[in-house]
Amino acid sequence: MSIGQKSGRPRGKSYAHRAGVSALALSLAAAMAFTALPEMVQAQSYAFNQVRIEGNERIESGTILSYAGITRGETVSAGELNAAYQRIVESGLFETVEITPQGNTLVIEVTEFPTVNRIAMEGNRRLKDEDLTALVKTQPRRVYSPRQAEQDAQAIADAYLQQGRIAAQVTPKLIRRSNNRVDLVFEIFEGGVTEIERIGFVGNQAFSDGRLRRVIETKQAGLLRAVIRSDTYIEDRVAFDRQLLQDFYASRGYVDFRVTGINSELSQERDSYVLTFNVEEGQKFNFGRIGVASELPEVDLAAFRNAISLKSGKAYSPAEVDKEIIRLERLATREGLNFVRIDPQVTRNDRAQTLDVTFNLTRGPRIFVERIDIEGNTTTLDQVVRREFNVAEGDPFNPREIRETAERIRALGYFSDAQVNAREGSTPQQVIVDVNVTEQPTGSIGFGGSYSTTDGLGASISFAEQNFLGRGQRLSFGINTASTNQAYSFNFVEPAFLGRDVAFGLALSYRETSYDSADYDTATGIFRPSLTFPISENGRLGLRYTYRYTDITDFDEDEVGNVVISEAEEEARNDHMLGYTLSYDTRREGLDPDRGYLLEFGQDFGGLGGDNNFVQTDVRAIAQTLVWNEEITLRATFQAGAINYIDGDSRVTDRYMMTENIMRGFEYAGIGPREVNDAEDIDSPLGGNYYAALRFDAEFPLGLPEEYGISGGVFYDIGSVWGLSDDTIEKAGDNDILYSDFTARSSVGVSVFWDSVLGPLRLNFSTPVSKEDNDNEQNFSLSVSSTF
Repeated sequence: MSIGQKSGRPRGKSYAHRAGVSALALSLAAAMAFTALPEMVQAQSYAFNQVRIEGNERIESGTILSYAGITRGETVSAGELNAAYQRIVESGLFETVEITPQGNTLVIEVTEFPTVNRIAMEGNRRLKDEDLTALVKTQPRRVYSPRQAEQDAQAIADAYLQQGRIAAQVTPKLIRRSNNRVDLVFEIFEGGVTEIERIGFVGNQAFSDGRLRRVIETKQAGLLRAVIRSDTYIEDRVAFDRQLLQDFYASRGYVDFRVTGINSELSQERDSYVLTFNVEEGQKFNFGRIGVASELPEVDLAAFRNAISLKSGKAYSPAEVDKEIIRLERLATREGLNFVRIDPQVTRNDRAQTLDVTFNLTRGPRIFVERIDIEGNTTTLDQVVRREFNVAEGDPFNPREIRETAERIRALGYFSDAQVNAREGSTPQQVIVDVNVTEQPTGSIGFGGSYSTTDGLGASISFAEQNFLGRGQRLSFGINTASTNQAYSFNFVEPAFLGRDVAFGLALSYRETSYDSADYDTATGIFRPSLTFPISENGRLGLRYTYRYTDITDFDEDEVGNVVISEAEEEARNDHMLGYTLSYDTRREGLDPDRGYLLEFGQDFGGLGGDNNFVQTDVRAIAQTLVWNEEITLRATFQAGAINYIDGDSRVTDRYMMTENIMRGFEYAGIGPREVNDAEDIDSPLGGNYYAALRFDAEFPLGLPEEYGISGGVFYDIGSVWGLSDDTIEKAGDNDILYSDFTARSSVGVSVFWDSVLGPLRLNFSTPVSKEDNDNEQNFSLSVSSTF
């Protein structure tokens, strides 16, 4: 009897053992033949006085004998002999195994798997060797395992799958070397990118397909996007889109919304998918009655009712409910009510399509935080993660607070994954909070070019690190050059100054400008340390000191007027300022998906031993809302500023110049006070001590396929720059000063937004509606589009 196995060469991704049990089959056939004899024939059995191991080089004979489980002198059956063979094979140490009884001797002949000499990748271009090698668990100078090689091949194929290359194939191949060594080579066929040809929705009525496509991360790859920014089919991202749709509808009152299925159809060429999301929207519900209830005698219900900000009639949103729970829990903590939990009870009214919410204050279990364990942060310091917790060891345990902490840790952007879980501590009344994070790169180096109608062609070099030295600090510096200006900047932010919720910032910048429209050059340097901290849920206060250096150089006496000449002849100015900015931003919470607004008010007080004493005030207000099922964005922006000099006077480098970012339709410094002398062909913009501008924008889809990344807009701007001191006007001499008084200008235009490979671009085509004779209009501008 001989029981044996020999492994052939690897084929594809599968390496299966081929068992040969011919001797066992012969013995069974013989047993069946002898059943015709009148006497019972006993099953075949063996007893061995000796076991001989052959072919092993690295593995001890005793180890092989232990796998076989056969003892000398022990009687074994053919079945037990086959079981011994299977145990040796399943050890995964041998390429071939053969068991042969020879009289009183059992011969076990093995061929050991070779040692891996090296691992190589062939055929890969999209992914680097080092990235793929990191996925492979097979290691050089280790015993080769066909099963592990198969798993490694699948891991490489999965890496390509995440890039949308579902046709990728990975085949492990062995190259035999001397001394029972092999080179393991993964032959890779990368295949093409499988793109999303079309994304459709079935069952949606409240929101159009185009609006829902903007919600999900998966995008279509069409005629234009195939050249500019092709999108690929990635299963994990499509699965995440389901949750994005769920959150989108839930925040708008559609509490019954669900995605009933996602159909992904692969084309016959296997190069594109058609995705279809099947949805059920259900009815839209609004908030009904809002109340507070509690059976705890120490609770003052009136105080909690006054803390409720929810109003009836507003679209129901789970995020709004969570916001109220947080507010009530904070109030309970301030009132000294530990272990009080807020349990929202929602009552559904289908007829009125409302949801009544009652916040029940209940007594929670007395559980404390024993300790907080942080793991996985190889670069980021523990204190950076720990400061995201609003609880410390010994504080009452609040599950909601732990969930919010997890979201804050993920929002840092330092980790690709962050898991925060609680487990029972040393006693049932204590919990241990485990934080497991996975680091990700947080730095970037950029080299780029730019073009705008204001600054012309430019090049830039930048460096940014969001987690400097693992301390959560932000560090950046950049060099930007263009035909009209050069800028150098350095910024540093410590978000938790002295361990508090206070951001310390340090900004350094130097800029030289040479605008053709001004006919003189300027130099400006700024040194600004600052502190910013929250003063309310949506409000922040920033305090700063600013040192500013300004100088006017290289002016052309034949082109500029007497005012600029007089100001340029002065020495460079050194201003010292103390300032503050108050801001209120409802976008911080993002709880209202349809609207939001931002209010900013800031002042800088010049003096402190500087060259001039003045007060500069700046105001900004932005309001935005979405209408027509969120297809159209309406936005209104108001900006204004004033410089009031107490001692000294402003120069052209201090005064406001209107730019296209504030008012479109006019060139830089194209409106406002000017010094004019027609005889000498002088028309020199001076800027003003005051400015105000009001902008109205509407953005909407153009009906083009979303994959083009093109949408449209219209706008109307009205504003002015004005105001010069009497001393400044006197410097003009015989020249005329125009538009020193307030004179409103306005313009209308259309915009084209293009989500290009260079970034979001905005093309403005405008024409002035009201203007003055000496104003310089600008009918086209190209800039990087910014979002509110």
